[in-house]
Amino acid sequence: MIFDNIETKRLILRLITIADTQDFFELDSNPKVHLFLGNNPVKTIEQSEAMIANILQQYKTNGLGRLAIIEKSTNEFVGWAGLKLEEKLRKEFSYYDLGYRLKEQFWGKGYATEAASASLEYGFNTLKLEEIGAAADVNHIASNTILKKVGMQPSGTFEYEGDLCNWYIIKQ
Repeated sequence: MIFDNIETKRLILRLITIADTQDFFELDSNPKVHLFLGNNPVKTIEQSEAMIANILQQYKTNGLGRLAIIEKSTNEFVGWAGLKLEEKLRKEFSYYDLGYRLKEQFWGKGYATEAASASLEYGFNTLKLEEIGAAADVNHIASNTILKKVGMQPSGTFEYEGDLCNWYIIKQ
């Protein structure tokens, strides 16, 4: 997959590589990160390797996938963000999904909003997508706030694995 990094004021969004495994493990082994994601943090580095392998396969199969978020000033791995073709979350249809996940020490700094906004711009301007969706647990105040802040429109709710989620869409 040919991809030019996406740069924002404070961040670089780049392709994820196997070299990000330790950072993925640090991110996804934190129970607080998984509070609204089914409360199932990873327990082994192998689980993080499998997640990265899945993302690398998405790059090959779909020509897009989540991107690593790097803080420009420190070159630190903040988390991931971006778009992917989602085929499991909404049982009734597939869609292009906006998502993000950050290490706890980067919460509350506006990075998720900045990365989400850049991801939407990339999806519409570069990939020429017509519509992008997103979901957030109804109780996840921060994520719901971010989705609204970047222009996503609330479009009802749905249930996923027993949790009620808000559904959002934005059109080109």
